[in-house]
Amino acid sequence: MSLIEDNLNKVRSTLPQGVALLAVSKFHPAEMVRQAYDAGQRLFGENRPQELKEKYALLPKDIEWHMIGHLQTNKVKYIAPFVAMIESLDSERLAEVIEKEAAKCDRVIDCLLEIHVAREQTKSGWDFDSLEEFVRTGGFKAYPHIRIRGVMGMATFTDDEAVVRGDFMRLAECKLTLAQYFGEEFDTLSMGMSEDYPIAVECGATQVRIGSTIFGPRVY
Repeated sequence: MSLIEDNLNKVRSTLPQGVALLAVSKFHPAEMVRQAYDAGQRLFGENRPQELKEKYALLPKDIEWHMIGHLQTNKVKYIAPFVAMIESLDSERLAEVIEKEAAKCDRVIDCLLEIHVAREQTKSGWDFDSLEEFVRTGGFKAYPHIRIRGVMGMATFTDDEAVVRGDFMRLAECKLTLAQYFGEEFDTLSMGMSEDYPIAVECGATQVRIGSTIFGPRVY
């Protein structure tokens, strides 16, 4: 058994039924992704479109690739033909471009609404009040090639578990508020990373994004 397979099994053993594991493979080579694939992992997350495109070309096509990093509008075209989900939909402008590129590919792309709840202003994400207004007034009805599947976010980077828990509870509340505007497909709450995912699970996460615990320290 490889170290990556052992790490995957340890993480899986901590997740309750119904919580999906997204293996965050950013900055790790395709060979390491292949080891995780051989251990049964099929959901992988990347944060750079070019790296995502390169790995897609090298690896098995039944992998479900998720874009989890801030996505510049001029980079959407690189991943629109194949990406399984864009988790970092954080603006109306980005939605417009995803719609355009998805239409070119004759695809409907699943997306999550990234919401800013952390105390760091450097983290990306939609202001919730602005997002709710956009959703409430039917903004996404103009984008038939986008399917909104739920909410994504990151907690404040801190050792204070109360702050982290508060951020995750806020994300859960945002999802609950927005659910009234969508159908049954609005089912995903993606939150929690290597250092804080147990708290995220306690707060209702349906998907956690784990990188270094599986693959080890990143080589930038």
